Amino acid sequence: MAAHPDRLDPATVESFVVDAHGDLHAVSEALSREPALVNAAWDWGDGDWETALGAAAHMGRREIAELLLEHGARIDIFAAAMLGHVQLVRALTTAVPASLEAKGPHGIPLLAHARAGGAEAQAVVDLLESARAPAALR
Repeated sequence: MAAHPDRLDPATVESFVVDAHGDLHAVSEALSREPALVNAAWDWGDGDWETALGAAAHMGRREIAELLLEHGARIDIFAAAMLGHVQLVRALTTAVPASLEAKGPHGIPLLAHARAGGAEAQAVVDLLESARAPAALR
């Protein structure tokens, strides 16, 4: 069996995730120094873990999310919602209906991630709002 690579420095991971909430330049620089950061996760405690993509998603930072995806970040339903990938969100919520009520980093709901995406994610907002409406209102 191959040896595991060295673990990333925890302080570097924490800083990277914090920067992904809004500092595109810092995220880009960090990735150029340590590409393995792209999928690193920080545990804020009590089960609240977050990746850089998760941070960018709930902040509506499309440019950071796209940079991370270009570097191999693993997309999730929260990032897909913020980015306006309505077909992906529809497929995931159809396959796993409970994901409609899923909470992302810091307990932020899926719908809030979609709203953070602005006009480019309006179709996802509409999808999620209609899926949550009582059957009589649909």
